[in-house]
Amino acid sequence: MKAARFYDKFDIRIENIDPPIPKEDEVLIDIAWGGICGTDLHEYTVGPLVIPTKERPSVSTGDSLPVTIGHEFNGRIAQAPEGAVSADGTQLKVGMPVMCDPRLNCRSCFSCNAGSTNICGKWGFLGLSGGSGGGFSEEVAVRADMCYPLPEELRLDHAVLIEPLAVGRRAVRQADIADEKFKDTSILVVGGGPVGFSVLCNLKALGATQIYVSEPTALRQKQCEGWCEKVFNPLEQKVPDECRKLTGGKGVDLVFDCAGITPGMKDGFDALRPTGTYVNVAGWETQFVLPMGLFMMKELILKTSLAYDDKDFAAVVKDFVAGKYAGAESMITARVALDDLVQQGFEALVKHKDQHSKIIATPRAELLSQGNSNGL
Repeated sequence: MKAARFYDKFDIRIENIDPPIPKEDEVLIDIAWGGICGTDLHEYTVGPLVIPTKERPSVSTGDSLPVTIGHEFNGRIAQAPEGAVSADGTQLKVGMPVMCDPRLNCRSCFSCNAGSTNICGKWGFLGLSGGSGGGFSEEVAVRADMCYPLPEELRLDHAVLIEPLAVGRRAVRQADIADEKFKDTSILVVGGGPVGFSVLCNLKALGATQIYVSEPTALRQKQCEGWCEKVFNPLEQKVPDECRKLTGGKGVDLVFDCAGITPGMKDGFDALRPTGTYVNVAGWETQFVLPMGLFMMKELILKTSLAYDDKDFAAVVKDFVAGKYAGAESMITARVALDDLVQQGFEALVKHKDQHSKIIATPRAELLSQGNSNGL
């Protein structure tokens, strides 16, 4: 089968490899769509970081590069053992459309036993850590209980956004604010890319209205409009001052950092009111260095958010099927064939980042020719 294999930074190759052989507790998935994540892009430009090397093999799989990439993916069941049951208890059958939770964890350590499977000591992802493959391929083997059945009428090119939306759901939960309180909470989202946009989608689903976004690129500014009250260009405006103007001088209650760059972080800390909360969602390519004066003098609260846990993913699947994320698909700026993933996907995001937000790929030409509908 065809698969996109990561060898080194700026070295992803579309190769023919043996298809995965499912284990007893796994089903085989015919991939429909896979999305390029910010983590994938970081690996492409400065990696390997998370992707394991021969000197640093994966603690979850024991594998090292080259690995098949892509951890945002869905598809249809191609093969299922008798009695295979999904995450929600549904009997899995051949042909059934499913969204896959790509996480790998041990299910037995302190964190897993406490329900915090996202911070397992043997944390990993299909599409990053090796194992039975990844979403930028034709087939992948996935544990049955990590699959979520989807309605036939749901477009799979839209549903592939469930994974990044789960990242946004986790971030919002980390703020530790009751759902009914979001409508009275002032919020700044730093960075309007896919992660920032997924945070916006989750905030809107919870009824938040006082939302501001700091984003320098025109395309992403436009995408965020309608999902927030104001969009600021940090290259032209002093974002902290603008936030204070809109909050009676005190500053915002809550900041989500979805950018992972020092100027954005400083703006976020400055924009917060005293005792406000800063949630870092971004993956940083440089060291995270606190602006200690702002942090200490305001007695700010700093939290981090990593991926998502079982409850986050299940909740997003449920809400997505229910239509609570209607319009989220606007973050998709291109659909490409697996064969064109490197040039029209990764290279496009590197060289033309102002023109793109989320690029998704399919190994099946018929999906592109069918107007990106969800048949296989």
